[in-house]
Amino acid sequence: MSDERIFVSVASYCDPLLGFTLDSALSQARHPQRLRFGVVDQSPPEAGWALPAQAQAHQVRRVHLHPRDARGPCFARALAMGLHQGEPWYLQVDSHTCFEPGWDERLLHWGHHCRALNPRSILSCYPNPFNIVDGQPVPTVVTREVLAHVVRMDSDFVADHPVLMFEGVPVSSREPVPAFHVAAGCLFAPGGLVNEVPYDPFLYFHGEEQSLALRAWTRGWDLFHVPDMPLLHQYVQVDALPRPMHWQSELDEQRAVRSAELDGAAQQRLRALLWDGADLGAYGLGRQRSLQDYAAFSGIDYAARQIEQRARKARFGY
Repeated sequence: MSDERIFVSVASYCDPLLGFTLDSALSQARHPQRLRFGVVDQSPPEAGWALPAQAQAHQVRRVHLHPRDARGPCFARALAMGLHQGEPWYLQVDSHTCFEPGWDERLLHWGHHCRALNPRSILSCYPNPFNIVDGQPVPTVVTREVLAHVVRMDSDFVADHPVLMFEGVPVSSREPVPAFHVAAGCLFAPGGLVNEVPYDPFLYFHGEEQSLALRAWTRGWDLFHVPDMPLLHQYVQVDALPRPMHWQSELDEQRAVRSAELDGAAQQRLRALLWDGADLGAYGLGRQRSLQDYAAFSGIDYAARQIEQRARKARFGY
């Protein structure tokens, strides 16, 4: 029998939905015994911690950091990735994720499908949203087909940094669609990704997904958007419990290294990766494909600092 264990990476910063996310993953999985969680919990000690009701102790590996010691989402995701112990599949989600029934078998179906096209395949998208209403998750389904990434119409390169903004658009397809971008909060891949594309802990927030997509793609990984992604994401809900952000001033003022400094260093690092040709070692670009190859594929030309219309909604006929 093949090994279909899934390692689920969850980085959480003072998130009231962390417990919900873990419970949802376990309760909605067809094979919850196959799941292993790597949780980086950055919450105050008084918030407490309890093993999810359906989990056995060996299924959850948890690192706790006081939120004062947190260094942003990329640092936390790198720690969570470090809890991987050879599981054949890797799933990375945000700590405000809702899982649909049978999500594990549904992801494995598409994982095997895409792996037959390229053993190095990443499935990712900005998922359909959900909100919490009267204590229960309520989805808002944009499409049951493909949600594909494109560069937002109001996003262009600026002089001092290469960060672009992306959005998801519905695409009528019942088959996987080749992609040029990933969502850090919804990413499924063979476990080999952990060794081949280790998470860069020196990034902060903006540019995280561009770096990951380019580092993977230039190493020979293909990116895909698949239909009917069985995960939902809570984006912004006005009447929800507050979800603090790392850069908010109350704790940021207590840190030796504040968020503005972390963000500035991260933007300098992203410029070095995408514009300056710097060798960042394991966190740098691969050698199987070039940035010129990526420009030809995606329409995003980092060298020329140009974005073609086929990198935007026009790619899918909008």
